[in-house]
Parts: sequence; structure tokens; C-alpha cells
Amino acid sequence: MKKREGVFSGLKILSFSWAVVGPLTMKFFADHGATVIRIETSHRPCTMRSSAPYKDNQPGLNRGGYFTYYNGNILSFAINMNHPKAAGVTRKLVEWCDVFMENYTPGVIEKWGLDYKSLKKIKSDIIMLRQSGYGSWGPYKNLPAFGMVLVPIAGLPNLIGWPGKEPLPVGVSAYTDCISPRFASAALIAALDHRNKTGKGQLIDVSQFEAAISFILPGLLEYVATGEEPERIGNSSPYAAPHGVYPCRGDDRWCAIAVTTEEEWQIFCREIGRPELIKDPRFNSLANRKKNEEELNRLVSEWTIKQTPEDVMTRLQKVGAAAGVVQNAADTYKDPQLRQRNIYWPMQHAEMGEFTHLGESFMLSKTPAQAYSPSPLLGEHTEQVCTEMLGMSDEEFVSLMQEGLFE
Repeated sequence: MKKREGVFSGLKILSFSWAVVGPLTMKFFADHGATVIRIETSHRPCTMRSSAPYKDNQPGLNRGGYFTYYNGNILSFAINMNHPKAAGVTRKLVEWCDVFMENYTPGVIEKWGLDYKSLKKIKSDIIMLRQSGYGSWGPYKNLPAFGMVLVPIAGLPNLIGWPGKEPLPVGVSAYTDCISPRFASAALIAALDHRNKTGKGQLIDVSQFEAAISFILPGLLEYVATGEEPERIGNSSPYAAPHGVYPCRGDDRWCAIAVTTEEEWQIFCREIGRPELIKDPRFNSLANRKKNEEELNRLVSEWTIKQTPEDVMTRLQKVGAAAGVVQNAADTYKDPQLRQRNIYWPMQHAEMGEFTHLGESFMLSKTPAQAYSPSPLLGEHTEQVCTEMLGMSDEEFVSLMQEGLFE
């Protein structure tokens, strides 16, 4: 296995992870050199292992696209936590690690005797990162949480949709799983800095629900300031017109356009070959453009539909008007900007062959993130962890494996 380098080289993390939120948090540290051991079991595999799409459309616990995409550089340790000897091995893992991370419903970790108070008795300076749906206290603490539930309770769908119509779901139901790791990572870095200065660990309690609230602050602010619920407005904006996505040449091709100032409006009119619209009383101010927005959008669409979205974007951006292609999955995967900045990491997976893993969306010039290892097979690193990191003899490992502990 490739030697781990980077800013978190030497950092050891034990991760009781589930779905996306845990692995995505830990991947940030693993990509920068930390050794992350993820606890799994074949008795209850992670839901991402059994979620489509599968490589070559062949189902399998080691072929799930979601799991593979988010679990590069992470080691998999298979253990049956209900086995009578699990506590002994888990204690050794806690002694080994610097950080204990979990994102289960509160009560699960406590059942195994792995709450923060118990962990501190094993290792006094340990940092525990908890990342449940609602936090480990409060009236919702025991509610099971999943992305499709957390997204609506955080209020995101209520701001998405068209005037007078029902809320619309966020396209990716596990949206909170991708929000919370950003907060958790920052909190863990702060806790590591605190421990470096004081020698003391601490408990970090992250609520995915609370993290998601930051994404609806404008709507929340409107209610606090006015006492009224913000209205769903589709693709429009009270501060811009035209503002929306417009049809372009090709099959289901679109370009987003946002005109926010009078100067941009004048530039836009000249570029589309309609300078007379600048002084047209229907459109000569933002207020008038908003009043006649349906007609305005029709005129814009008549211009965009004759061109590719790339041409629309290039032409408008060149003259100083905001526009961007609405990329589909193929566009994003092939995007030259993303490719040059190495956001996709092709790695050789033990079962699937070459598979694209997720890289990092920022770059450190001296210590960049690296692709150390592909996403693991379930339990792939159990023997390595036991014998090389925990100091078990081969005989002890084989004996415990025969007893059904490592499965």
C-alpha cells in the first residue's frame, strides 16, 4: 500500500460510519494522509454498498457506485459487534486511534459501551466526533434520520418550486449527507489543534439538521424580519431579470442566464441583437422587466434556442453578462476544468477494475491530497489491521476469525 503523506499523516481515526455523511467526512482526512479504519459488518452492510448504480449493472456489496465513490483511501475492518469478544478487539482499536467518529442514531454506540465517558477511560485524550441526524440531545435525539427525512425537516423543499404549487424535493435526497461533513471537518480540525496545544481531547456533537439550516438562511431571515413565509419563485429572482434557465439547441440542453444591473441589461440586449429592447417600456427597468417576465423569458428563449448552451455562455460571458451551461452528467464527467484540477481519481479496484473515485475540491500546494488506495472490499483490511496495527499474532487472529468475530 502506498505510504501515506500529507498534513494529517500519522493521524489515526476509527470510524463507525454509515451511508455518506461518515465516509465523506473521514475521506477528507484520509485523502490528506490520515489512516482511517472504517468498521463494517456483513451482518448489516452499509446501505451504500447495496445501492445502485452498480459497475456493469452487476449487483454486489463491493460493486456499489455510491460506496466506491466516497470511500477511497479508507480501510475496511469487518467485525460482528454483537459477538462476545467484540468488546476486547474494539478496546484495542480505541487504544490505537486518535479520533473516534460515529454517525449512528444516539443509543447505538452507548449499547456497545463506546460513549465518550467510556472512551476517555480507555484513552484520556481521545477526540470523539458524533454526527447524528439531530444531535445527541434534544427532543429529536432518538429519531432515526436519513437524507430523505432530514432534507424536508430542514426546510429545503419548501423553498423549491413554483408560485402557488407544492414544494419540490431536492434532486439528491441525501443532500444533508454532503452538507454536514464540511462542518464536521472544520470542528475536528479545531479539536485537533486544541489537543496539540493542551493535550486534552473533547467531544464534538454535530447535528446534520442544524448544519442544513445554514443553506436556507435567506428564507429564515425573511420570516424573522417580516413574519411571513418566503414564496416559492421557481427560477426567478426578485433582484434580476432575465433570470432562469433557457432552452438551447440540442437534446435537453439549457443555459442559465442572470442579468442583475441596468448596465448588464444593455449589454445583454446588444449581444442578442435586440438593442431596441433597452428602451422598451416593458423592459426599461428591473421593476418593469419583473412585471413582464413571462414575455421577457419568451424573447430570451427565442434567442437561446438557436445556439448551443456553450455558445450562449461564451458569448454572454465575453461581454460581461452572467451565463453558464447547465451541464448534464456526461458534461461534468468530461469537463476539462475538473479534469485538469484532478477531481476524478481513477484507481484499480480489487473487484471492478478501474473505477473513478472522488478527489478533493481544493488543493494544497505543498501537501496535496493523494489517491492512496481504492475503496475497500468489505473487511478487506481486517487481517492487516489486527496483525500490523493491533499487534495480534497470526494464531490469535485466525482463532478469532474461526469463532465468527470478523464477519
